[in-house]
Amino acid sequence: MSYEIETIRHSLAHVLAAAVQHLYPDVKFAGGPAIENGFYYDFDTEHRFTDEDFEKIEKEMRALIKSNGRFEQRFVSRDEAMEIFAAQPYKTEWLREYDAAGEKLSIYSFRDFTDLCRGPHVESSKDLPRDGFKIRSVAGAYWKGDAKNKMLQRIYVDAFASKEELDAFLKMQEEAAARDNRKLGRDMDLFHFEPEYAPGAVFWHDKGYRIYRRLIEYVRARQERAGYLEISTPSVMDRCLWERSGHWAKYGEHNYSGKTQDGKTFCVKPMSCPGGMLVFGQGIKSYKDLPMYLAEFGKVNRYEAAGGLSGLMRVREFTQDDAHIFCTEEQLETEVVKILRFIKDIYSKFGFEKISMKLATRKESEFRIGSDEIWDKAEGALRHALDANGIEYEIAEGDAAFYGPKIDNYLKDSMGRIWQCGTVQLDMNLPERFDLSYIGEDGEKHRPIMLHRAMLGSIERFMGILLESTGGNLPLWLSPEPVVVTPISEKFKDYANEVVNALRDAGVNARADLRDEKVNYKIRELSMAKTPIIAVVGEKEQADKNVTLRTLGVEQQETMSLDAFVNKMRDAVKMPC
Repeated sequence: MSYEIETIRHSLAHVLAAAVQHLYPDVKFAGGPAIENGFYYDFDTEHRFTDEDFEKIEKEMRALIKSNGRFEQRFVSRDEAMEIFAAQPYKTEWLREYDAAGEKLSIYSFRDFTDLCRGPHVESSKDLPRDGFKIRSVAGAYWKGDAKNKMLQRIYVDAFASKEELDAFLKMQEEAAARDNRKLGRDMDLFHFEPEYAPGAVFWHDKGYRIYRRLIEYVRARQERAGYLEISTPSVMDRCLWERSGHWAKYGEHNYSGKTQDGKTFCVKPMSCPGGMLVFGQGIKSYKDLPMYLAEFGKVNRYEAAGGLSGLMRVREFTQDDAHIFCTEEQLETEVVKILRFIKDIYSKFGFEKISMKLATRKESEFRIGSDEIWDKAEGALRHALDANGIEYEIAEGDAAFYGPKIDNYLKDSMGRIWQCGTVQLDMNLPERFDLSYIGEDGEKHRPIMLHRAMLGSIERFMGILLESTGGNLPLWLSPEPVVVTPISEKFKDYANEVVNALRDAGVNARADLRDEKVNYKIRELSMAKTPIIAVVGEKEQADKNVTLRTLGVEQQETMSLDAFVNKMRDAVKMPC
């Protein structure tokens, strides 16, 4: 019988717990679900798990699987469950808080291990792969995710239906580690972090900042051609603004804020939306002014738990390529489709062709603003825009923003990983809260509809995705240093500088590597730093006004005239349209 991978992973989680119980009898169990690529389980024990324990635990798991033990389900009352788990404080705490309303509770037993669990599980451990799993790591995790509770030990396990699938995954993980944006940031001298002084904030080096600026320049150029108006709003604003928008109630604990001498509380900007509202609200707007596109490259700050910070992928300070589109109800569908096509075209210029979309619908939350009637209308409008234009999408229940539904764009990188980046969010609530209006054709005031739009999303995160997807082999137009010219000896440094000056005059960022090192050593170092093109010059090149080129990832060298090389590079570094 074949089983879903989630069932296999969930069953293996019970095998892990049983193995840990055999090896460390004092252990207390919290729980652990199946997750993407595997599962985890949380334990409370005096023994501190280390990497040295992994092989021993895996060996015990394989022995349990080989025993062909059955997964047996039975249903018990809460009182019976309290007796069964009397020695397990995390289980009994959960039972005391659970409103069973008289219903029977499901428990599963595997060998001598029993757990509260709805299932499903495999019938017998013979249905589980003996070599399809590997313990990845152990980490701290607070009980119920609350820092006020005890820190437990969470064992993460990668798990698949076969050894072949596991091996393929582990190989991809090795490749991902080699492409990690933090490693590439060091190797390419792009950026670094200072956890002691500014955790989660990027210290850009010259080359990294060139890429960062180039990304913004490209989006800015495309937006200007599409009719966007670029604005800039303050980085620090009064707390009352965020209360008015609803962000304080939802995200207040993630804001950086402080009181001034006059007793007011000011916040460092966590998002750009309220500022965009205030800009639109200045002056009288006519229906003839709509749609109006207000774009902002807003640097924002949000507190993220230290354990969640991860290179460029999750930071506390970042720049969003925000835009707020104000339109009429009649213009809505056209604008939604236009934005989605715009985002898709932008991604294609970076080599991302596989794009999928999800329509995120409302969640039932005390922080959600707006009536059900408004939400019905907003969700219906986005759904209609997608359906009417034949755009494929999935539904993401409960993933909407607190002020409205959204369409999230997901791209697939070169290693098959999926990333959520661009988004378009329909907002009928904030225009109401900020009392925005335009004068319609009938001479009366009307409420505009607003679309929040992010193209790349966070510039930092998109750069991290791009670095990892390309392994640092960026397209020439985005490379911070497309060409480095190195002479084979000091005698040819003047010609090397002549090549560099010709390239710079053509708008190509280039430099000469004049270090007193052997040329092969310099080529090796420059290749490690992902320099796209290394131009080597010596006696023959100087005499013939040529350059010999080594292109990253290409074994064959190429020689061409200096003029032809400059013209080729002038075209190669131009931003795409």
